[in-house]
Amino acid sequence: MARRREASAGTPATTALTRAGVDFAVHPYEHDPAAPSYGLEAAEALGVPAEQVFKTLLVEGERGLAVGVVPVSRTLDLKAVAAALGVKKVAMAPPAAAERTTGYVVGGISPVGQRKALPTVVDDSALAFERVYVSGGRRGLDLSLSPTDLVRVTGATCASIAR
Repeated sequence: MARRREASAGTPATTALTRAGVDFAVHPYEHDPAAPSYGLEAAEALGVPAEQVFKTLLVEGERGLAVGVVPVSRTLDLKAVAAALGVKKVAMAPPAAAERTTGYVVGGISPVGQRKALPTVVDDSALAFERVYVSGGRRGLDLSLSPTDLVRVTGATCASIAR
């Protein structure tokens, strides 16, 4: 699959992936503002198993903000992500802090191309797929890429952080 970038998909995430030379594909879909789950909406709209679509969640701990990337069909295990980050405990970050720090809106936060590089942990279930889907930086836009490229470009570690 060749690297693709559509003019309408220019986001900090696509820019960062292009600069890093990552092979990725852009997958726009019609976003429904009333959707109860942005991630499950993306999986359904793209016809992809929910286990292969990953959501980006921000947590806050004693060392500040960090990122957890887990399948949209599962939830983030706060104790597991804290352990992966080497801290005692974390809590979900307030949405306003997540938006301010990443430069993205909730429901469209990409793990790639964030305003500030944050410690990132990707659930190790991602490694079972040839390609995973993550937010492209806005609601209604996902990107697919290899999980190894996702880990490399975000500087992430992998751990079992979903339940």
